[in-house]
Amino acid sequence: MTYHSGSRAVQDRVGVRDLADHVGRAVGQGIRPVAAAFLEQQPMLVLGAADPATGAVWASLLTGEPGFVRATGPHRVSVTGAPREADPLAGALRTDGTPVGTIALDPRTRRRMRLNGRARPTPRGFVVEADQVFANCPKYLQRRESYESVERPPAEARRSTGLTARQREFIRAADTFFLATVHAHGADASHRGGNPGFVRTGPPDGAGPDELSWRDYPGNSMFLTLGNLAADPRAGLLFLDWTSGAVLQLTGTARTEFGADGATRTVRFSVTGVVETPGASPLHWSPPEYSPANPELP
Repeated sequence: MTYHSGSRAVQDRVGVRDLADHVGRAVGQGIRPVAAAFLEQQPMLVLGAADPATGAVWASLLTGEPGFVRATGPHRVSVTGAPREADPLAGALRTDGTPVGTIALDPRTRRRMRLNGRARPTPRGFVVEADQVFANCPKYLQRRESYESVERPPAEARRSTGLTARQREFIRAADTFFLATVHAHGADASHRGGNPGFVRTGPPDGAGPDELSWRDYPGNSMFLTLGNLAADPRAGLLFLDWTSGAVLQLTGTARTEFGADGATRTVRFSVTGVVETPGASPLHWSPPEYSPANPELP
């Protein structure tokens, strides 16, 4: 089943159900040879899942030498390695059958692939048995020509329930983040991109909990992410410093505000938990070339 009731509700509100049905035919369970080859070239993988102990949804980053993610069957991906012990999803990946969403994104070619399924721990890491496999278009994906691996052990993770001023600046400067969502039968990890400043922090008066917001730019009309949020507001965000390797992980709840015709949409995310890890990624990427699809900021 490609769509559940949450995605259908958003598709109907925006008026794109027929288009979504057409696009949804590209979603399958099998990993094609071209997809398998793409995975083996990647030095990073983003995961999205719910922590079984707390129910909080997080997005996490895994890195490794190309080949650390491999298709080892027509419906199976094997990953060598696992999140660090301090990572919020370390426990989830040790639990057999955890619903997990993954996204492999290659800034060098502006290609991305998503695979959703259920994870099972292995002696060397974990495997994901695929329920959904599909590619996305390069829209809003910034091009980074190259990377190098730098020896820098990750610092101790810093945990809090709210954002610091420096973390807010980090978010406002971001051109990319990853978004984890869940529904009754699974999980999903997706990408959001735009010109720096496309994610805003608030509330403007400084009262109340930390809140982020961003415009939902036009995409493939599937509305998997917004559909998940319509059914379950839990979400996790991951921001990456592409130079220093610092990773900022947020958990909380999100809601979508629709304009009168549904064409204008804003997502508002309320922060309930923060984990910041300096030097979490050893990858040092070259400066970005912003996507020509990125809308101008107001």
